[in-house]
Amino acid sequence: MVKISVTNLAGQTRTIDADEGMSLMENIRANDFDDLQAICGGCCSCCTCHVYVEDGWYEKLPTQADDEAMLIEDSECFQPGKSRLSCQIEVSGDMEGLTVTIAPEV
Repeated sequence: MVKISVTNLAGQTRTIDADEGMSLMENIRANDFDDLQAICGGCCSCCTCHVYVEDGWYEKLPTQADDEAMLIEDSECFQPGKSRLSCQIEVSGDMEGLTVTIAPEV
């Protein structure tokens, strides 16, 4: 299990035990964060699993694929160097201490 801190839309932060090999989106949803809609179920087609990655972590995560980058850059809530789709991040042991905030839906 990997400890990851997640902040919901109300500003409440909770640390979860995330399973390696599952996506960050799957882990967040499995821990009852209903703010993360993930409508497409992880197909990288809807942007409803958008999160902001805490400073210092963005560069440590796997590089975005072109389809994720194009989709998320079109979001009204896009923040360069922070925005990622949680469905596209596979949790690994080196993500211990990762902190993310669920992005607002517009």
